[in-house]
Amino acid sequence: MTDLAWLDAAVTGARPQVMAALLRYFRDLERAEEAFQEASLRALKTWPQNGPPRDPAAWLIMVGRNVAIDQLRRERRSEELPDEASLSDLDDAEGALVQRLDDGHYRDDILRLLFTCCHPDLPATQQIALALRVVSGLSVKEIARAFLVSEAAMEQRITRAKRRIAEAGVAFETPGAVERAERVGVVAAMVYLLFNEGYSASGGEALLRLPLSDEAIRLARLLVRLFPSEPEMLGLLALLLLQHARASARVNAHGEIVLLDDQDRGLWDRGMIAEGEALLEKAMRHRRPGPYQLQAAIAALHSTATSPADTDWAQIDLLYAGLEQMEPSPVVTLNRAVAVSRAHGAEAALAMIEPLASKLSGYFHFFGVRGALLKELGRVAEAREAFDRAVALARTAQEAAHIRMHLDGLGAGGKTKPDAAKASHTRGAD
Repeated sequence: MTDLAWLDAAVTGARPQVMAALLRYFRDLERAEEAFQEASLRALKTWPQNGPPRDPAAWLIMVGRNVAIDQLRRERRSEELPDEASLSDLDDAEGALVQRLDDGHYRDDILRLLFTCCHPDLPATQQIALALRVVSGLSVKEIARAFLVSEAAMEQRITRAKRRIAEAGVAFETPGAVERAERVGVVAAMVYLLFNEGYSASGGEALLRLPLSDEAIRLARLLVRLFPSEPEMLGLLALLLLQHARASARVNAHGEIVLLDDQDRGLWDRGMIAEGEALLEKAMRHRRPGPYQLQAAIAALHSTATSPADTDWAQIDLLYAGLEQMEPSPVVTLNRAVAVSRAHGAEAALAMIEPLASKLSGYFHFFGVRGALLKELGRVAEAREAFDRAVALARTAQEAAHIRMHLDGLGAGGKTKPDAAKASHTRGAD
């Protein structure tokens, strides 16, 4: 991995912890973001020269805090920050800070920041969007894709959320038990979208986005500690573990995405799968099913199948049908159509997704699935048109290359079964 790639991965992985600590210090969202950006720029300058710090988060927190303090002093026309050399020599201060970070337990800065972003004064969509932007550092473009809205609309949504937080004078404190219970659903949704952004790698190379998925799993564990008897928190953690267990098999040596049917199942993390299954079983004993539990059950069926042919697609279809009732969504229906194609044939699946065309007209996965179904039915010209549209909407070079492979197959007259990986990662597909 190049220095630049390592730097990007390290800064991305550290961002939630750094932003949370800076916000606790300064209680000013804009100032915390500016301090983090400046610390990241200094890391880009000093880490390649001096070597990486032993704890990137601690280094970024210390530098970001000093930068913000210096800015406050400048505003008050006071003394300036020490020179760059002294900022880079943070061994003693960093060691103490690392110890404090390790002792944070679940009432830590990140959880406080999550609950602050998910404040009830904000509409739910603004809460999640703000948390994804501030906590995870996703770009406006990436968040807009997750919500299937335009970048301009998402930019306005995030700006309004920041303004309302500032105007309301929201206290940057961990809420009490009642407030936590009221906000936990939105926090869980944010964790879920954070994981999916890392898992689907829509912002870049898959391996460089894995820290986002790792952080989402850590946050999900914190939520389970806070709400140990809440089945949906158990279901959320189970879902993330079952999905993440396949991470090492999802990219080949050439950096190309490997779809579920083609993955080497021997590379799957069986320990992680076993933990996910145990959490799902514990959640189901509460007899209060929810969307995360249903998605975890779908992921478990994939994870326990010894081969693609052994996958219980009929049961997956039923689980998606239940998810459609709980949370109706064109994306859920699209995912269900993949299962229907395997269990009942491409004709039935195509009939299911055709009504979604207007709602998913800008959605890469819709055209990938539609093209595969049309190809299987021998409707080559229509399949080519759908695949061309998918290439135009591809978010990464890997996605575009995968669709072009299917386009090449059209000339040979081959047929392709639609893979769950072609549907959205945002509703439990692989």
